[in-house]
Amino acid sequence: MRKSILPTGKEKETFVREMFDSISPTYDKLNRIMTFRFDQTWRRRTLESLQLASGSLILDLACGTGDFVKMARQSGYRCIGADFSFGMLSHSQLSSDLVASDALNLSFATDSFDGVTCGFALRNFTELPPVFRELARVLKPRGRIGLLEVAQPSSRILRIGHQIYFNNMVPFIGGLLSDKEAYSYLPASVSYLPPTEAIVEMLVSSGFSDVSHRLLTTGAAQLFTATKV
Repeated sequence: MRKSILPTGKEKETFVREMFDSISPTYDKLNRIMTFRFDQTWRRRTLESLQLASGSLILDLACGTGDFVKMARQSGYRCIGADFSFGMLSHSQLSSDLVASDALNLSFATDSFDGVTCGFALRNFTELPPVFRELARVLKPRGRIGLLEVAQPSSRILRIGHQIYFNNMVPFIGGLLSDKEAYSYLPASVSYLPPTEAIVEMLVSSGFSDVSHRLLTTGAAQLFTATKV
């Protein structure tokens, strides 16, 4: 899927929902294969970055089948997952605390959560500022966020290798084991991500301070953390 034909607006919202519904049966398995299980390491780093007390209540936004939710609970947090893909939610191994909800209009009261995590979903939202404002709304004062996304290595040599793998092998493996169109979209969707500086500015404008950005595993992933003012 070329950048020029990536959907936008309501078309993107519909496409993303239907895509994740279709790949939900094999999504977790392919995540492990394609990231060489680094996705688990990155999720643990994200939870650690929250620096919250045991028993804190976490919202995992765009939770999929509940990977982050399970890991958060194992880390001593209470956690609720929210996603707008019914396919993803229906393939979860969790029996409770997964909610169908849109990131632009979360079905939670103001000041409900101590922290929010979100894994590999920023590029799938139609707009980021409204999502960040919703996160600020549902967070308690001094609440923390950890937003995990894909990235590109800063090293030219590593970046070339990463691009070859991400743009060619990911669609190939996805086509063999799941849906080639979906796994062609996922690498191409990196084009939706604004520059790092722009995301930081959006978070500050949405009511966050202490915004931090770091690359993980030589730049294969990136993590934004911040505190609600």
